[in-house]
Amino acid sequence: MLSQAGPKEGELRELAEEVEAFVRGPGEEYAAEIERTRAVPEGLWKDLCDRGYLRLAAPAELGGRGLPFPRYLELLELFSMSHASLRMIVHVCNGIWRAIARFATPGQREAFVLPQISGDIKVAFALTEPNAGTGADIRSSVERDGDTYYLSGEKHLITFGARCDYWLLFARLAGTRGKDGTVALMVERETPGATVQVMPGTMGVRGTDHAHMTFDRAPVPVANRLGEEGRGLDVAFDGFLTPSRIAVAMTCVGLASRAQELAVARASARETFGKPLAARQAVAFALAENATDIEAARQLTLHAARRWEGGDDRASTLSSMAKLNAVDMLTRVTDKALQVHGGIGYWEPNPIERVYRDARAQRFEEGTNEIQKAVIARSLFGG
Repeated sequence: MLSQAGPKEGELRELAEEVEAFVRGPGEEYAAEIERTRAVPEGLWKDLCDRGYLRLAAPAELGGRGLPFPRYLELLELFSMSHASLRMIVHVCNGIWRAIARFATPGQREAFVLPQISGDIKVAFALTEPNAGTGADIRSSVERDGDTYYLSGEKHLITFGARCDYWLLFARLAGTRGKDGTVALMVERETPGATVQVMPGTMGVRGTDHAHMTFDRAPVPVANRLGEEGRGLDVAFDGFLTPSRIAVAMTCVGLASRAQELAVARASARETFGKPLAARQAVAFALAENATDIEAARQLTLHAARRWEGGDDRASTLSSMAKLNAVDMLTRVTDKALQVHGGIGYWEPNPIERVYRDARAQRFEEGTNEIQKAVIARSLFGG
């Protein structure tokens, strides 16, 4: 355990070594099981929780391990070299508490924040809808009657939405438009009037459940609202989206590092016409480009993390820059890494095959490339 006074450098090094050993040992065993069964075992959640890996980034006073955000990202890079569903659990659990804690009352802190950090409850972030963009045009709505909201509408693509205990769900007051009518609600998974369907399997990130939910006047206590009416998107974005985009950028760095590791090993071992592939200039130069791409993305991501942690006004723009750059980097690196493997890399159970599939998901996590470009452009032109 890290000291309650905050992690020391030696402790951080030991923790990084521990995480890497987990990723390369038990993590690979979990990965094989997930790929075989197409499901994340509950034992993986428990194992990650018991090891303290789901509360790395939370402050010590909330029961977390108190890692500074950039140092947490260094560990997230290691987790992201493992199966995408494993890194997804670590990423979500280490971030969603921020969206809740910033606006929580003392009672909500006890009911939602502390149990989420400790692992006693699972919370899914429920913003995306099938017939709306992810933002101020959400259509799910609530009507208030005394101390109860009645929720109607749809959500989909909700990660862990079928497995969770609560949804951190975003809707709007019936009859309103734009962000000023939005509300953020903690909605119990078993709420009457809520119907949950597990969505079909995905190309990559296999095993992670995604839910399609419909609500037919599902009752939600007004006491479960985070912040004031009209500030729902502030809950979604202000304390959550910027660090989450930075974290997704680092997951790209981690997965790219794994692809590069596999490609270097393949190029060193595979011989053609009496020479290892590594002796072929075309292959060596491709991997040199990969190494440069990965390091550049890592440093931009850490720069964005430090700026966000320091309260820089440009952190939101930098987070979009980091994510845009990192996902494009991941596409280039995994494509070259697969090419180094030749045709055999396209077949299961070659590890690069899974890495290549998993890499596509980050392109739309926390906003597509087009969204990131829009955020960056607004900062350029003062929008």
